[in-house]
Amino acid sequence: MIGIEQSMADGERTHPEYRLRKTVVMVGMMGAGKTAVGRAVAARLGVPFLDSDAEIETAANLSVPEIFERDGEAFFRKRETEVISRLLQQECCILSTGGGAFLAEANRAQISRHGVSMWLNAELSLLWQRVRHKDSRPLLRTVDPYGTLAALYRARVPIYEKADMSVVCDPSLSIDAMALRVIDALKSRPDVMEARDA
Repeated sequence: MIGIEQSMADGERTHPEYRLRKTVVMVGMMGAGKTAVGRAVAARLGVPFLDSDAEIETAANLSVPEIFERDGEAFFRKRETEVISRLLQQECCILSTGGGAFLAEANRAQISRHGVSMWLNAELSLLWQRVRHKDSRPLLRTVDPYGTLAALYRARVPIYEKADMSVVCDPSLSIDAMALRVIDALKSRPDVMEARDA
């Protein structure tokens, strides 16, 4: 488990002004920045950062593409649900999930029961710019990766729209600036994040 002091990027804000009351689950398409932005949010709030894909990879001792290739997507999705359920039972944190995790009704129900979902809403053009040169996305290993991404985007956005909260990804913003945008959104939910007493 990542400790608070390990999750801090550079020691800044060792006394965060806000206290997280529920786990914030980052959801959205591949390339939206769930891991990078989630890690920055966790550092600013002084809470652990966890990544469901990384947890699955550690448990299986295989990468996500290797799990897809060896065991298939259905097997991976089952492990994903188990891992998300377990992580939601732990202390409040920022939890990054894979792009397909929020599609499963069981996962959405678990997240709603034990945390809050935060959709990083990125345009298709931005997503393509970020993922087109990476070979770590098993779902894009097709003859037409852009067409595949576009089809996934069209199918998934209506489900991501069910998230409890959302922020729009601005390609002109740095990771830290996006993290502040997420934190600003969380300020509107005192049941999720509250100001610490001065």
